[in-house]
Amino acid sequence: MYIYELDNWPQFTWDYEKLATKLAEVRYRQGKILGQMNAVGFNLKEEAILQTLTLDVLKSSEIEGEILNPEQVRSSIAKRLGIDIGGLIPADRHVEGVVEMMLDATQKYDAALTEDRLYGWHHSMFPAGRSGVYQITTGAWRNGPMQVVSGMMGNEKIHFEAPAVHQLPKEMSAFLTWFNDKQEIDPVIKAGIAHLWFVTIHPFEDGNGRITRAITDMQLARADQTAQRFYSMSAQIQKERTEYYNILENTQKGSLDITGWLKWFLDCLYRSMDSTDQILGKIMTRTEFWEKNQETQFNVRQLKMVNVLLDDFFGNLNVSKWAKMNNCSTDTALRDINDLVNKNILMKADGGGRNTNYTLKGIS
Repeated sequence: MYIYELDNWPQFTWDYEKLATKLAEVRYRQGKILGQMNAVGFNLKEEAILQTLTLDVLKSSEIEGEILNPEQVRSSIAKRLGIDIGGLIPADRHVEGVVEMMLDATQKYDAALTEDRLYGWHHSMFPAGRSGVYQITTGAWRNGPMQVVSGMMGNEKIHFEAPAVHQLPKEMSAFLTWFNDKQEIDPVIKAGIAHLWFVTIHPFEDGNGRITRAITDMQLARADQTAQRFYSMSAQIQKERTEYYNILENTQKGSLDITGWLKWFLDCLYRSMDSTDQILGKIMTRTEFWEKNQETQFNVRQLKMVNVLLDDFFGNLNVSKWAKMNNCSTDTALRDINDLVNKNILMKADGGGRNTNYTLKGIS
């Protein structure tokens, strides 16, 4: 039996005393982060928002096994928020749609959440009406059963089965009424409940997880009372996705006492805030680099690769990787790299010959 089949669904209960200490820590840290960010300059704050939202979009999709192009996501967000980053690149329709959904949720957090708004988010995520090679119904509730399954064909394990199609209008009406109404519930606790409730209904044919996390971010923006985002719950869930799926499955097969789920949610949210200091440190590094090299001339390929390195390039950078990432010849890549070495931007790391690796000079 799933929780939505229980007699008192969706009358959730929880032990506030068991959550009070962690909730207080989360709320204190939220206020501290907002105060810290308000104390830095406008450009640093703008960059922190851009990095956080980019991370949120990338990691929310990555949880579902979908890897988006980071440069396209960053450019799409910057364009929509009017942030000048230079060298904007075009994004494909799918990236634009995912970004559009996330920004609508976080930048218009005070607007009511409605069926039409959710339909719009869903259609934005699947502009061609397809999920991979499969055609799906977009901009409407699903019209068939929904199961969360793992394992090979013939040996599947059903982790969860969502409410039947005929229940969806009633279920979603109750959820949206509750989400839009004011209750005597801490808004962070409400974010945790909203996450569990929506993902349990699973109203769409695909994309439920990403929409769930967008709703969560929307409610957390309400908790912060600002559209400025400086921490990413999706990035932390991606790190803890095994634990996330385990606690979610256990809760959906348990009782309406969701204390355990809310405790995990608060702990995960608290840990997501650890990244704020790291983000700010990276932004400071980026800002210092560009202030130091504001007179240096870069071509388009060099500008792209320097930004990649500043954004935590994973792996070793060599001539062949430069050529592949810029769709250019190895001769062109080598000229680009040697030019930056001569300009004191890049330095050779260990190794030599064709396997020579390069790093930004003076960047730890």
